[in-house]
Amino acid sequence: MTSVATYIAFPGNAKEAFEHYKDVLGGELHLMTYGTTQMEGMPFTPPADAVAHAELHTPGGIIAGADAMEEVPVKDTAYSMLLTVDTVEEGRALIEKFLAGGGSMNLPFELAPWGQYYGQVFDRFGVMWSLSVPPTA
Repeated sequence: MTSVATYIAFPGNAKEAFEHYKDVLGGELHLMTYGTTQMEGMPFTPPADAVAHAELHTPGGIIAGADAMEEVPVKDTAYSMLLTVDTVEEGRALIEKFLAGGGSMNLPFELAPWGQYYGQVFDRFGVMWSLSVPPTA
């Protein structure tokens, strides 16, 4: 069986980002730092507190990631996390959680020409979250 999960490389703040995502989305968070694991033969020497691997198991899927060992640009509109929720109220509530956590609105959450509610918010880490509600909601 094949499954797809999102993976985000953060510039040294993966622990903070994943804890924030758990607060916003819920779910079960698993974090592993380089200091708590033995990974031999690495082509770099990571800080012991850097996140080697993180997984957030949410009701709707898995978000995975880690701290990058080089400078990575995170904020961009070339990609986004797409959250499809059941109701407009649920969509608005998630946007409010991202905004309350230091995010900024990119595109207002409103009825789109294609018949569903849609909006975009950047979280405080620079990741864009697109929110969508199917037209039947």
